[in-house]
Amino acid sequence: MASELRLKLFIAGDSPRAREAAENLARAVRSLVNGAAHVETVDVLESPDVADEYRILTTPTVVREAPAPRRRVTGDLRDTAQVLAALHLFPATPTPTPTP
Repeated sequence: MASELRLKLFIAGDSPRAREAAENLARAVRSLVNGAAHVETVDVLESPDVADEYRILTTPTVVREAPAPRRRVTGDLRDTAQVLAALHLFPATPTPTPTP
């Protein structure tokens, strides 16, 4: 990717659902070409002002901040392909092996 991938994961407290969403997001990021992203976790219970600024209505929600434009996906983030598609990110594709 030409610019740095920055994501915000919005959760509500330290719950099994929040931990599962974080693990699912990490798995999705690992499937990207370079697997590098800056992921910031925002607990809406501790930072309601940030949640308001981003208009977060449900958790977990992921917002792609960069590269622009912003994209978002909400849910348990279990389906990696769906998460990446919603965020307009694409997984690494295997390099074809040259045939002799």
